[in-house]
Amino acid sequence: MACLIFVSHPAVVIDPHCPVPDWRLSDAGRTVAATLAGRDIVQRATHIWSSAERKAQDTSAILAGTLGLPVSTRADLGENDRSATGFLPPTAFEAAADAFFAAPDQSFDGWETARDAQTRIVAATRASVAQHGAGDLIIVSHGGVGTLLWCHLAGVPIDRRHDQPGQGCYWIADLPALALRGPWQPI
Repeated sequence: MACLIFVSHPAVVIDPHCPVPDWRLSDAGRTVAATLAGRDIVQRATHIWSSAERKAQDTSAILAGTLGLPVSTRADLGENDRSATGFLPPTAFEAAADAFFAAPDQSFDGWETARDAQTRIVAATRASVAQHGAGDLIIVSHGGVGTLLWCHLAGVPIDRRHDQPGQGCYWIADLPALALRGPWQPI
């Protein structure tokens, strides 16, 4: 049975002077992406859909280069919009992410709400799946929206306890039904 492999980009170079969507993979992140490209779980993939953010594009390029796959880009596969606050130091970011997940219908300091981000990522994923032919499909995106999508597919309320255990993780769902096979797994 064909599957969707939802991948969150691995570690990035954090640059407070660069917009977050323009952050690139770190050397460690590039190594993790290359590791995934060599794993059995991606070998039956026939196409990659990617967020337009650079870190997802970097990850997709590594996978595509190794697997010889085409990559299509969808802006609506992007992370929740946090541009209202810009860069937040790690401790402040973690507190903000907690608030984002804890109150899914409220905006944290101008951020896109978790509910709105969930609606967007579900629609973007369904559109990508609808355009997909045979074989497995890889979507490279981000941990926050990947968790929101996972919660929707699992039929559980939005809750950060379902979040990825760190950057550079994946989960798998059967196609075309998008039935989850399990939780996030580290690459």
